[in-house]
Amino acid sequence: QVQLVESGGGWVQAGGSLRLSCAASGRTRNRYAMGWFRQAPGKEREFVATITWSAGRTYYADSLKGRFTISSDNAKNTVYLQMNNLKSEDTAVYYCAATAAITNPYYLQRSTGYNIWGQGTQVTVSS
Repeated sequence: QVQLVESGGGWVQAGGSLRLSCAASGRTRNRYAMGWFRQAPGKEREFVATITWSAGRTYYADSLKGRFTISSDNAKNTVYLQMNNLKSEDTAVYYCAATAAITNPYYLQRSTGYNIWGQGTQVTVSS
């Protein structure tokens, strides 16, 4: 089994930047993709970005393209989410997720495509 631990969340003023990290441990060789989702209070969990582990192919939520960048460091089994020009509407709990079975891009952009989740890290953007 794979375990995921997120870090890097916190408080930032609007226009600022944060970088989230997600470290994977355990049976990491079986994962195909790792992604980020977020959930704001009273809202459903939504897709942010994902990256395939071997090819490094990336997918983003259309509304976040240009501000958020996902990357990975295979040697460290870690995925990063660089978030720039943050806005108050980016305030949410950010979750890291991994999947070993889903390869279809349609399902890689949906929470149902992932079976392993981290505990989440809070990001608060103050305006």
